[in-house]
Amino acid sequence: MKKKVVLAFSGGLDTSFAVKYLSEDCGYEVYTAIANTGGFSDEELKTIEERALALGAREHATLDITEEYYERSIKYMIFGNVLRNGTYPISVSSERIFQAIAIIDYAKKIGADCVAHGSTSAGNDQIRFDLTFQILAPEIEIITPTRDMNLTREYEIEYLKKHGYVADFKKLEYSINKGLWGTSIGGKETLRSNETLPEEAYPTQMTATEPGRMTIDFEGGEIVAVDGVRFESKVKAIQHIEELVAPYALGRDMHIGDTIIGIKGRVGFEAGAPLLIIAAHKMLEKHTLTKWQQYWKDQLGTWYGMFLHEAQYLEPVMRDIEAYLDKSQRNVTGRVIIDLKPYHYVLVGVESDFDLMKTSFGEYGEVSRAWTADDVKGFTTILGNQMKIYHNVQQRNGKDE
Repeated sequence: MKKKVVLAFSGGLDTSFAVKYLSEDCGYEVYTAIANTGGFSDEELKTIEERALALGAREHATLDITEEYYERSIKYMIFGNVLRNGTYPISVSSERIFQAIAIIDYAKKIGADCVAHGSTSAGNDQIRFDLTFQILAPEIEIITPTRDMNLTREYEIEYLKKHGYVADFKKLEYSINKGLWGTSIGGKETLRSNETLPEEAYPTQMTATEPGRMTIDFEGGEIVAVDGVRFESKVKAIQHIEELVAPYALGRDMHIGDTIIGIKGRVGFEAGAPLLIIAAHKMLEKHTLTKWQQYWKDQLGTWYGMFLHEAQYLEPVMRDIEAYLDKSQRNVTGRVIIDLKPYHYVLVGVESDFDLMKTSFGEYGEVSRAWTADDVKGFTTILGNQMKIYHNVQQRNGKDE
C-alpha cells in the first residue's frame, strides 16, 4: 500500500511542486490541506482546491480555524499589547503555529503516515511547522522536499511542465502574505538595511482623505462594539475595523528583528486594525489598571510575544501567562475614541466606569482632597532618606558626584 502524506498546501510554486513530486516520483498518496486563518477569500480557497486536485492530490481539505486563531492567540496578543520589538504585531507569523496544529490534527484524523510542508531552510516557518509536528505527532514522519533538495524556482517550474502541469508561476516583485492580524510584505527593499518599501508595494492604497472618528468598546479587554454597533464575533469586529481604517493607509511599518535561526531579518507589514486595536486597548488599560499591573503585564506581554514568534506556543508557561493576562482584564471595560486621518490616527480619550482618574481623592495638578500639605512634606522627607544617606556618605569620603 502507498504511504499516505498530508501536505500543507498554499497553492504556490513550492507546494505545487511537492504534490507532483511526492505522488509521481516518490509514490505517496497525497492529501492536501490548507488551514485558513482569515487570509483567504472563498474564491481563493476554491481556486487552491482546484489546483491541488489538478496536480494529483487524492483529496483536498479546507480547514477554517479563524475563530480558533482568535480565541487561542489574537485575544492574548491584545491583552498583552504584543508588539515585537515595539513595532510588529506578530501578524502572519503568529498564524503558522495554528496552521501547523490544524494540519497535524487532520493528518492524525485520516491516519496519515507522513506530513509535508514547502518551507525552505532560510526562514522561520520551517521551525514553526517542524516543531509543532514533532510535539503533537512524533510518530508521523516529516517530509520537506523544497528544503532538503535545495531547489530553485526554475527547476520546480520545469519539473511541473515536464509532468504536464503548466500554470502562471511568475515571481511577483513582492511577496505578500495576508492574514486576519495583518499583512506581511517582502521584496528587494526588505533585503537591504538602508531602504524601505515604496508606496505601491503596499496592497492597500490610501483613498480616504477626510478625517473620521471611530469608537471601540471593550468588555473585559475584548472588543464588543465598533461605533456603537455590537459584534458577537470578535473576528468580524476585527475585520470591520480593518475595512474602516484600511482606506487611511494606517498600520504601515518595517519590522527588523532576530529570526529563530539566528540571522537578522526585515519585513514590511500593513496592519491597520491590529495596531489601532492594540493602541486603543493599551490606552484604556492606562486608565483602568494600576501602575504595577501595567508594569508586570508589559513584562509578560513581551515574553508571550517572543515565545509565540519563536514557535514556543506549546510550552506550558504560555498557558500560565495567558491565565495572568485573562485575570488582568477584569476591569478593562469602556469606550475608546479615535480620530482617523490619512497615514495616522489620534487617540482622543476613553469613557469607563473603571477609570481610575474618576476619584474623589483629587485632580492631578489642581487640588488634593485625601491628604494635606503636611502629609506631602512628611512623605517627601521619608522618600528621600535613602538618597540623602548615599550622598552624605559620598561627601564624607570626598567623592560627591
